[in-house]
Amino acid sequence: MVSAPKKAKRRQQAEGGSSNLFSMFEQSQIQEYKEAFTIIDQNRDGIISKDDLRDVLATMGQLNVKNEELEAMVKEASGPINFTVFLTMFGEKLKGADPEDVIVSAFKVLDPECTGTIKKEFLQELLSTQCDRFTADEMTNLWAAFPPDVAGNIDYKNICYVITHGEEKEE
Repeated sequence: MVSAPKKAKRRQQAEGGSSNLFSMFEQSQIQEYKEAFTIIDQNRDGIISKDDLRDVLATMGQLNVKNEELEAMVKEASGPINFTVFLTMFGEKLKGADPEDVIVSAFKVLDPECTGTIKKEFLQELLSTQCDRFTADEMTNLWAAFPPDVAGNIDYKNICYVITHGEEKEE
């Protein structure tokens, strides 16, 4: 039964014209991206527009997004953003990410005892004061996605996995 999804995946690649693009992702990832696309495509016309972005951001509480910011987001694509373009954009972003072991090694510098975790306060201090500083909203989103354990530790290996694979481990 484990081989069934692989056969289905091969069949889809043989049938689809964009097999190279779709082979970059697992079927479950494609489904998740399709759901995200559907949420963003507020007017359900099959294209993500500036207005769609403005509407979806408003539903998430970001009400004062500048027109220039929305235009910059839409201009990341070479043309209208349909689902294939949307998926291609994600593929390009993920392809540019460092391999998981490189990202884990970077975190290990901050974990001299090799516990696999970093104190939330320490990570928050680094992310909000160094280089591309995180805003308060970005920190809130980070802790919502990767909540600390009861001792206030963050599992950085899980963060690395999500950065490189695009979804949390389901174990």
